[in-house]
Amino acid sequence: MTFRSLGEFLDELERRGDLARMRRPVARDLEITEVTQRVLAADGPALLFENVPGATMPVVTNLLGSPRRIALALGANSVEEVAERVGRLVRLRPPAGLLGAVRDLSGTIEVLSTLRSLAPKRVRSAPCQEVEESEVDLDRLPIIKCWPHDAGRTVTFPVVITKDPETGEPHTGIYRLQQYGRDTLGMHFQIHRIGAANYRKWCARGERMPVAAVIGADPATVFSGLAPVPEGISNFVFAGFLRSEPVELVPARSVELEVPAQAEIVLEGYVDPTERRVEGPFGDHTGYYSAPEEFPVFHVTRITHRSRPVYLTTVSGKPPTEDAVLGKAVERVFLPVIRLVLPEIVDMDLPIEGLFINVAVVSIRKSYPDQPRKVMHALWGLGQMMFVRYLIVVDDDVNVHDLSEVLYRVGLQADPGRDFELAHGPVDQLSISNPVPNQGAKVGIDATRKRPEDGYPRPWPEEIRSDPEAARAAEQALREDPVLSRLLDRPRS
Repeated sequence: MTFRSLGEFLDELERRGDLARMRRPVARDLEITEVTQRVLAADGPALLFENVPGATMPVVTNLLGSPRRIALALGANSVEEVAERVGRLVRLRPPAGLLGAVRDLSGTIEVLSTLRSLAPKRVRSAPCQEVEESEVDLDRLPIIKCWPHDAGRTVTFPVVITKDPETGEPHTGIYRLQQYGRDTLGMHFQIHRIGAANYRKWCARGERMPVAAVIGADPATVFSGLAPVPEGISNFVFAGFLRSEPVELVPARSVELEVPAQAEIVLEGYVDPTERRVEGPFGDHTGYYSAPEEFPVFHVTRITHRSRPVYLTTVSGKPPTEDAVLGKAVERVFLPVIRLVLPEIVDMDLPIEGLFINVAVVSIRKSYPDQPRKVMHALWGLGQMMFVRYLIVVDDDVNVHDLSEVLYRVGLQADPGRDFELAHGPVDQLSISNPVPNQGAKVGIDATRKRPEDGYPRPWPEEIRSDPEAARAAEQALREDPVLSRLLDRPRS
């Protein structure tokens, strides 16, 4: 099932009973956050706030705050199914020899043909431009304030479109936008992001950077905007791949950018290379308020929207939050891409407790000495994995999603004197433990079993395992006991 717009997705959620309409008044400052956080923590539905005092349109939150809604948004039964589709794509390779060519050519042609068919579709008119505001007034939008000590109201879930001035290649990213006034916003793109790289190129030219901020795109386009899509791959093509249908794009009215035609609201304008302003503090995914810092200023020169728009927003804070759920989905979907670079990796976990960027656990098929260290440094050099502060490598028979098992292996199988790899490099701009912003120390932990070729001088002990025949007999005996049989089906605490 393909959803061309936010409205189509909301209709389907309501049909499935996974959308709640909030008809009583809920204030956009602080109250929407509190309702959203409570519903998300209970794995509740998406929320449509129909009565926001002072607002001219309804507000949607918790749209992608559950794995089931993310899977539905991407046309799948599960996030793992989406990962399998990505895996089939990245396994494309030149066929080996004549027999390989005969075997692989048809599949290669089919995939390449599919990708070509998913290139964005250009249109001349669009729902996102049904209404053009006569004057720019951001106060007419129900921009929310999430936390008590936030510096103000913030657009929290925009798909921000920029382009490389040298290549013309567009890029989308999710960056918060602090409202300064009726026509100005803070552009919080962190220095490591592609949007910030585009900004630096415009600054080097001494030219204003054109910007479009889309509020309420279709869910696949929103997901693509926050996903670590490799440079050189269009986010719009990737969104088309995710939803199995091209994204419709229409020229913006006042800037040389294309925007999703089916979006709810589009803010058009520019960022001046000579202007910066203090942004923040804001409650962030760390569970702390981000430090006030200077960022570029987004001047909004035009606003277009649907005739009856819906305002999409989200709440960031200490997990569980919607961005935490999305982070886990991104981990699953992009695991095949990481395996393409590091085929020895079996599985990966970016724990919610590690905020998806601070802690990573990977299991590998270990074949030679120091392979865990090779994996550590390769991951630290791979896209947004560069932000990982604590990287644990375990053997392929360890369940990386069982943190009890992982810590058991670390405590038992990692020697701090020889199995810790200390490094230094880029860290997330919102990280708080590093004394210098944007850079800090990292540690890799080799918690794999050691072999003589690893320089381990004594025999590695044999691990205790049950006798299979005795285990089967014990299972049968317990099943036949009327009291004890109930214990077998009771979940372990």
